[in-house]
Amino acid sequence: MSFQFSDLTIQRSDNLPPPETFENPVLFGTVFTPHMLEINYENHQWSKPIIKPRENISLPPQCSVFHYGTSCFEGMKAYADVEDIEKVAKGETLTTQRVRLFRPDKNIARLQNSMARLCFPGFDSEEFLRCLEEYVKVEANYVPKQYGYSLYLRPTAIGVSESLKAAPAPNVKLFVIASPVGPYYTPAAGEEHAGALAVHPVKLLVEENVKRAWPGGTGGCKLGANYAGPMLAQEEAHAKGYDQVLWLGANQEVQEVGAMNFICVWKTKEGKTELVTAPLDGSVLPGVTRDSILQLVREWGEITVRECNYYVSDMIAAIEEGRMVECFGCGTAAIVTPVKLLAYRGVEYAVPAPEDAEHSIARRCLKTILNIQHGVTPKEWSRVLVNTEYK
Repeated sequence: MSFQFSDLTIQRSDNLPPPETFENPVLFGTVFTPHMLEINYENHQWSKPIIKPRENISLPPQCSVFHYGTSCFEGMKAYADVEDIEKVAKGETLTTQRVRLFRPDKNIARLQNSMARLCFPGFDSEEFLRCLEEYVKVEANYVPKQYGYSLYLRPTAIGVSESLKAAPAPNVKLFVIASPVGPYYTPAAGEEHAGALAVHPVKLLVEENVKRAWPGGTGGCKLGANYAGPMLAQEEAHAKGYDQVLWLGANQEVQEVGAMNFICVWKTKEGKTELVTAPLDGSVLPGVTRDSILQLVREWGEITVRECNYYVSDMIAAIEEGRMVECFGCGTAAIVTPVKLLAYRGVEYAVPAPEDAEHSIARRCLKTILNIQHGVTPKEWSRVLVNTEYK
């Protein structure tokens, strides 16, 4: 039986830092708001949800999360409405505010899927969403009032059963913390005008030996272990001067880049422009940004969208034959990350920048998604929390 929003209690912190403290976060995910949402599962039932002052979590060393990696998480964001951003920019004082969540139902469904893979108990998604919305209202003063900025939300579930037995954890802690964040990339010199639309093209190293995911594995879930395992390969790539790793499957099929989904736009040998990305076969994370981009490009109706297996050899052929238009990673943190170079078996292949960068698929998707997230462009993906009290 699920917990209920109607049982939610709120304990407000007596130590509230002023919102100005978080106006210009330097590093992603390094500063946090004063409250947390917590719900526990024990004795075969969920506890009453509570929003309380953020505090350290004390657990016995025999808890399963420390030994068997029984943890999963989500990454999602809350955004200030464009009207509030404009008012603050004009120096006006807000008495109420509108905060927006971007497709939270997709994140919650994915969290449920990840928890099920760990044999964690489920819950009513709508009840959790209502608790999450109330948490965002409590922390609404810390939602940055700037375009491209947001309050990053990190729902997390961990197994806390006190046993060394390698078995499903009967006790689970579900919590949410929040971190005000700015645009993922700092504009380069000469691109300051781009602001939140600034992008930072990256260099990729194709990884042939280490596998992030495989058929029948957990690559399609957002488990903590999925992010720990690839760290060594990522660090080795950094040491060689590359920004991210391009992950391949057992047959050289392209999977993901770093911790993001990966998309290529190229021309076929017949001259037809198409967008291709790996299918959701269980080894690729069903990204919310990925899904949003695919839906947008299909709605535009200008190029073909294909979800299919494709290979690193296809990418290299497209580059060498001048058919590659652009390729980029996509995810919640940066939205899009263009690729400028691909290193494979000791050879570096320059990925051409789009002829019209401002109207590239990556840049158009970035601008469109940001506009939806802030309410500039109306769309059902943006869920509005109206008239939240502003203090």
